[in-house]
Amino acid sequence: MTQALPAAPQPPPRRQVLVGTALGCAAGTMLVGGMLAVWILMRERVVATGEPWVPEDASIPEVPSNIMFISFFALLLFAQWAVHAMKRRQRVNTGLALGTTAVVAIAIINAQGYVYSQMELPLAGSGYGPMFYSITGVFLVLMVIGLGYTGVTAFRVLGGREDDELVISHALYWYFVAAAFAAIWLFVYVTK
Repeated sequence: MTQALPAAPQPPPRRQVLVGTALGCAAGTMLVGGMLAVWILMRERVVATGEPWVPEDASIPEVPSNIMFISFFALLLFAQWAVHAMKRRQRVNTGLALGTTAVVAIAIINAQGYVYSQMELPLAGSGYGPMFYSITGVFLVLMVIGLGYTGVTAFRVLGGREDDELVISHALYWYFVAAAFAAIWLFVYVTK
């Protein structure tokens, strides 16, 4: 009669989604930081020549940009609510929190679209136009990625998985996007 050894213990969780999200956030921080550094450098060069950085015929609506900034506080509150509800295994509240996160994200994208429609800034003609559209375009791409992340998180959580790590990673991503927009808001919309 032979005796088998007991099964090995389960390996500890490696938290791949959280680590991957953190690395993606670090890469995004470098991207946004680099673009803002180029923005500041170009602005300083134009201002040093005595010319205005913002074209005189361009008017930047400040109210929608401020609303976008304020909306991120609600978005972060809802993303953190999803983490709180998931840790307590409250699926309905988790779904509601993820849904409201998506609604606020869509509202922020809508506000950015309104800024584009009101500015009537030509792409060519000055250095300001291409830089404005490239930085805010990267921001919109980050928002669309966040919406996709919210959708995947909602499907996985509401589909039956009890995965705290995914919801925590989701909140981490939105914290990164909020910090990136705070920098964009300060340098692009406020100080111009």
